[in-house]
Amino acid sequence: MGNYGRDVVICVLLLFLICIIYGITQLIELFSESDDIFKNSTSFNWVIRLCLNILGYSTILLPGFLIYKYVRYSKYLQYEGKGCISRLVRACFLGSGEAGLLETTVYIPPQASSNQRTITQEMLLLIYCFLGLQFSYLTWGYLQEKVMTQEYTDAMGNKTHFQDSQFLVFVNRILAFLMSGLYLLVQRQPRHTTPLYKYAFCSLSNIMSSWCQYEALKYVSFPTQVLAKASKIIPVMIMGRIVSRTTYEYYEYVTAVLISIGMTLFMLGSAEPKNEGTTTLSGLILLGGYLLLDSFTSTWQNALFTEYGVTSIQMMCGVNMFSCLLTALSLFEQSSFSSAFTFMSKHPSFVIDCLLISTCSAAGQLYIFYTISKFGPVTFVIIMTIRQGLSILLSCVIYQHQITVLGGFGVVLVFFSVFLRIYCSNRLRAIKRRRAEAMSIKD
Repeated sequence: MGNYGRDVVICVLLLFLICIIYGITQLIELFSESDDIFKNSTSFNWVIRLCLNILGYSTILLPGFLIYKYVRYSKYLQYEGKGCISRLVRACFLGSGEAGLLETTVYIPPQASSNQRTITQEMLLLIYCFLGLQFSYLTWGYLQEKVMTQEYTDAMGNKTHFQDSQFLVFVNRILAFLMSGLYLLVQRQPRHTTPLYKYAFCSLSNIMSSWCQYEALKYVSFPTQVLAKASKIIPVMIMGRIVSRTTYEYYEYVTAVLISIGMTLFMLGSAEPKNEGTTTLSGLILLGGYLLLDSFTSTWQNALFTEYGVTSIQMMCGVNMFSCLLTALSLFEQSSFSSAFTFMSKHPSFVIDCLLISTCSAAGQLYIFYTISKFGPVTFVIIMTIRQGLSILLSCVIYQHQITVLGGFGVVLVFFSVFLRIYCSNRLRAIKRRRAEAMSIKD
C-alpha cells in the first residue's frame, strides 16, 4: 500500500471515530436532560458534566491515539510523502526538526543558563517574573469574578448571568494562540524539534484542572479550599519526582512545608469564609483531581523545556493550539456556542469584558511559560501560591477586613521560608562551584 492509501486510511479512521463519539455525546446529553434522577440530584451532576467534557476532548485525543498506533504499525514515517496529510503527521508524531507550525527559522539566540547568571541578575529576573505574574493574574482574577458574578442587562432591561465557564476558557485560549502564533510569524525563533502531540498532555491537564477547581468549590468547605490552595507546592515536587525524575535537596522539602503552613495560617486568619458548607466526598475527589492535574501541567512543561529546548512563545502556541481544539469540540458537541454567541449579541459589554480577561490571561500565560523555563515548576508554584495571599491581602485592604495575629505570623513564615530557600540555593551553588574549581586545579 502506497502513501496515498495510508492517507486514506487515516482520514477514514478520523471521520469514523468522530461520528461515533459525537453520537455517544448526544445520547448522554439527551439522557442527562430527560432523566429526573440527574436533574434533581446534585451528587451526579458533576459526573455527567465531566463525562460530556471528556467525550468532547476524546473527539480529538482518541483518533489521535489510534492514528499514532496506526502510523507506528504501518511504518508510515519511513515513506516519503509531500502531501499535507503526510506533513501534518510528521509534525505531530516525529518533530526532529521537521518544518511545522511553531518554526520560522533556524536562528538560535544565545541564552544564559541559571548557572551563568549572577545572584543579582537572578534576583532581578525573579522579581520581573514575580511582578508580571502578580499583575496579570490579580487583574485577571478580578475580571473573572466580575464576569461570573455580575448581572448583564440587555436592551429590553432584562438582567441575567453568564454561566458557561468553559466558553471563557476557550476565549482565553484562542486569543493566546493567535497572539503567540502571530509573534512566531514575525520573530525569528530556534528550530522547533518537539513533536506536536506532546503539547496535548499538558493542555488536557490544564483544561481539566481548571474545571475541577471550579466544580470543587461547590462541594468543599472554606478551610478545605484554603488548605488545598496553600499546599500546591508539595504535589508539584512529588510529580517532579515521578515525571521528570527530579531530585530535590532537603532544604527544598522543608521550605515547601513551611510555605504551605504559612499560607494556610494567613488565609485562615485573614479571609472571611465565603462558603461555610461541609466538605463532601465529591468535593474531595474534585479537589484531588485539581491538585494532581495542576501539578502535572507545570512539571510536564518543564520537561519539554529541558528535553527539547523549546522557547516560551513556542510552548504558549503549542499548548493553546490543543486547548482551542479540545474546548471548541467540547463546546460544539454540547451546543454551547450558539447560546454563548446569542448572549454576546444581546450584551455588548460582555464582549468587552471577555477581551479584557483574554488579554490578561494571554499575558499571564507568557509569564508562566517564561518563569517555568528559567526557574522550574516549583518556583513558579511558590509565586502563584503567594499570589493567593496577595489577593486576600488586597481584599482586606479594600474591604477593611482585620488581619489576625495568626495571619500576620503566617505572612512572616512565608517570607522567611522564601528567603531561606533563596539563601540555601545560592549557598549550595557556591559550594558546588568551589568544589568544581578545586577538582580542576588538581587535574
